[in-house]
Amino acid sequence: MGNPFDPNVYGPVVSALLQKDRLIELGPGNPDPEMEKRLAALQVTDLFLSLRILDPLMAQACLAGLWLYHDFLHQSHRISQSIPTATGSYWHGLMHRREPDYSNAKYWFRKVGNHPVFSDLCREAKALADSESRFCPPFIANQDEWNPFDFIDFCEECLQVETPAEQLCRKIQQREWELLFDYCYKKAVW
Repeated sequence: MGNPFDPNVYGPVVSALLQKDRLIELGPGNPDPEMEKRLAALQVTDLFLSLRILDPLMAQACLAGLWLYHDFLHQSHRISQSIPTATGSYWHGLMHRREPDYSNAKYWFRKVGNHPVFSDLCREAKALADSESRFCPPFIANQDEWNPFDFIDFCEECLQVETPAEQLCRKIQQREWELLFDYCYKKAVW
């Protein structure tokens, strides 16, 4: 598997927002009102401090991701739906998957197409699945390309029926968030 996600790479503001060790819920989650105050006070430029933002849409995508990470689906949705790119559609689809509104999530993933994050996500999902092989659905173990639609179905199944595979699903979803956030952050400033 790739390097573990390190919030400190993204500077003190982002690092402070990601210090709480948590595994993102498959469903809507439980927003923390204290975190809402912190996020609401942020300007997108605060996330990057002295770094020059080269892609403002990717910078906005980071903000959408942070709201989603902390279970504020409405705020994440408001931002992601204003980003007219495949990456904006990706964040939008993730939000609807967690809502849960699976058909709407699939609609947005059709707009995503083949995102650059998918190849790393496919590889890392397989590695996570190898460590929990008894709970791994065949589509993860056998895929050569990431299939977001099969993963939406897997999330739906895990959320509707209590299953030991839920932890695997949540770990893959967490890694997906990390890979997408990292992609957006780097594209915003590189």
